[in-house]
Amino acid sequence: MNIKPSLTINNTKIEEGSPCYVIAEMSANHGGSLEKAISLINVAHKAGANAIKLQTYTADTITLNCTKDDFLLPSGNAWEAHHSLYSLYQKAYTPWEWHSALFAEARRLGMDIFSSPFDTTAVDLLESLDVPAYKIASPEITDIGLLSYVAKTGKPVILSTGVAEYEDIRLAVDTLRHHGCNEIAVLKCTTAYPTPLNECNLRTIPDIAKAFDCVVGLSDHTEGTLVPVTAASVGAKIIEKHFVDSSEDDSVDAFFSLDAQAFKEMVNAVRQLESGIEPKYTQAQQQQVELALGSINYDITESAQKNILAKRSLYICKDLPAGHVLKEGDIRSVRPGFGAHPKFLPLYLGQTLKQAVELGDRVSPDLIEGEIEEC
Repeated sequence: MNIKPSLTINNTKIEEGSPCYVIAEMSANHGGSLEKAISLINVAHKAGANAIKLQTYTADTITLNCTKDDFLLPSGNAWEAHHSLYSLYQKAYTPWEWHSALFAEARRLGMDIFSSPFDTTAVDLLESLDVPAYKIASPEITDIGLLSYVAKTGKPVILSTGVAEYEDIRLAVDTLRHHGCNEIAVLKCTTAYPTPLNECNLRTIPDIAKAFDCVVGLSDHTEGTLVPVTAASVGAKIIEKHFVDSSEDDSVDAFFSLDAQAFKEMVNAVRQLESGIEPKYTQAQQQQVELALGSINYDITESAQKNILAKRSLYICKDLPAGHVLKEGDIRSVRPGFGAHPKFLPLYLGQTLKQAVELGDRVSPDLIEGEIEEC
């Protein structure tokens, strides 16, 4: 007898046949105000979300304070006005000292609350708050060290795939399981803001469930509610969507977030679908549905390719002389994604530099004496 994959967050079991679990993603939409963040938790609760999700990082834990080209936001990037990754994350982060109050408010309302950690110190903070689950953001899917650390907590893990191909997902899921995590959800995602309908490929959702024997869902960056409702119709058991209080909000992620009314309408539409009431679409909307369904496709889409700088990779994080033997603290897994894959970190530790390097240099075999084989 096959056992259905499932995960349990507090008292809610999520599996095939259960109601869709709706996550309201706050991200940077608090705009730097604790009062606004607390208000948004109440907004999400009134809209019918099961959970509120935060992001736990600082600019220094997610990237380097560096002005080399790799760390600058290119023309055409949705956040190019912030100039560099470091300045963007300084603007967008949720202060760590807020977390206790935010957890308390959500729990007072009877909502689940958890977060996406971006390094091990964030995991330690969240563990101190007895977080019930973890979310791994799309760019961190390749951060094998972080995945291993999170898995060892024994908590359920929800994994987004927005800048991942099939083999990236396989490595991430295998890493989680190898380190003791057996409650895993994988969310179909496209890291494009907003995501074009023709890059959603929602038909991949049931294939993910089959391929990885996991709970499946959608982390959505499209405009409107049509795509998440369609995802629920093809088997998504988790829906994650960014939200704001009002369409007039001008916070960092507001431009692709649902306002409170639209978020409530999305939740209601999903609940109606679960009760057997199909959405009534115009011919034009039905064409949009077909476009969003797309095909089974694990390729990184054209729009997501433009955000590849958000992926994790290995960078030198201090100036070092030729002949230096690399050790912990000399190399970090950070954004952007142009350096060596984070899984190769153990190969580089203990190697000798054949040339001087600077903070912000990409880690690669060319930097070290002798040979190193990345495979």
